[in-house]
Amino acid sequence: MNHSWKLHFSRFLTARPGRLHVAAHSHHPWPDVSYYAQAEAWTEAADLADDKWTKIFGAVIPAAQAHVATILHLPDPGTLCFAGNTHELLMRLMSSIARRPIRVLSTDSEFHSFNRQMLRMAEAGQVEIERIASEPFASFAERFASAAARGGHDLVFFSQCFYNSGWLVHELAPIVQAVRDPDTLIVIDGYHGYMALHTDLSAIAGRAFYLGGGYKYAMSGEGNAFMHCPPGIALRPVDTGWFAGFAALSGGPGQVGYADGGLRFLGATYDATALYRLNAVMDWLHAQKLTPARIHARVAALQDLFLDGLDRLALPLLNAALLIPGRGQPRGNFLCFRTTRAGELQQRLAATEVVCDHRDDRLRIGFGVYHDEADIHELLRRVVISLAR
Repeated sequence: MNHSWKLHFSRFLTARPGRLHVAAHSHHPWPDVSYYAQAEAWTEAADLADDKWTKIFGAVIPAAQAHVATILHLPDPGTLCFAGNTHELLMRLMSSIARRPIRVLSTDSEFHSFNRQMLRMAEAGQVEIERIASEPFASFAERFASAAARGGHDLVFFSQCFYNSGWLVHELAPIVQAVRDPDTLIVIDGYHGYMALHTDLSAIAGRAFYLGGGYKYAMSGEGNAFMHCPPGIALRPVDTGWFAGFAALSGGPGQVGYADGGLRFLGATYDATALYRLNAVMDWLHAQKLTPARIHARVAALQDLFLDGLDRLALPLLNAALLIPGRGQPRGNFLCFRTTRAGELQQRLAATEVVCDHRDDRLRIGFGVYHDEADIHELLRRVVISLAR
């Protein structure tokens, strides 16, 4: 763990030198290459004007598709579609379901955007949702697969890594394979998995949709969310924009046509600058030989260093006994502490310029490749200061 990649994040880290950012599971700092990629997008817009879309569709999007497909071990990069956020991709996908109300199987630990949308659609009588508890974690996969196997669902939606605990669903295939009805849409929310965990979708690429993006662990900011779209499933979403008609290949006489592959889920005009950043960061990661598995191993080592420090400090307000899942259990690239004082602890840490976050009674602390051992020791020092106030 001796190597440090801090130098590659100089613009973010020097913008506020006193800040200690330990929220890599949220707004991840961007490496410097993304700055120059942003400038490249601007320069090309000035040079090409309307013709920039030829470059974007002919080179920028295919490059981004190839990067994501490589990371996820997808057999065909063309199954990937990009958008400004995962919410709009999910809503386009759900628009392909004709039944009302839509019968949804999900969990009690999905991210706010999905949860809010389901609650509102349930109020409007548009969905009926069954939620499986994520805890106890050890039996979740079996319980969820069992519910999926019972059938009767139009949409099965679950996270690869739960945002409010970091618990991992290690084996995705058994859940996907438990869904027997071929018309049931299966969606995996992989936002806390992409570039944080080694993810091989090759065995389920023909059946399950996968959502992710660059805002978190891909370190390339907002605006480059993506969805892997299995071929032959949900071919004609009702929610569709004019971009989805580019090179339209499907659609019968008199019908609205759609582009082939994942591009059938495109919407309308949006800012493609984010894809320039994504491609630059992915190229940089490749040059640094930073795979998701290597990143995860480094983060896990930093997590252990931090938890060892907490053990030595024996602080009543923040300690390993509050950790969920417990120490030694599989988790993503952040630590989650369950405490009724999570909000207070975040505020106390913020007073020492430590950036972390909380969700309800969960305090979340995340590390990334821009951290090293010195940062962990400094974090522990500030924890002591903040909790002594």
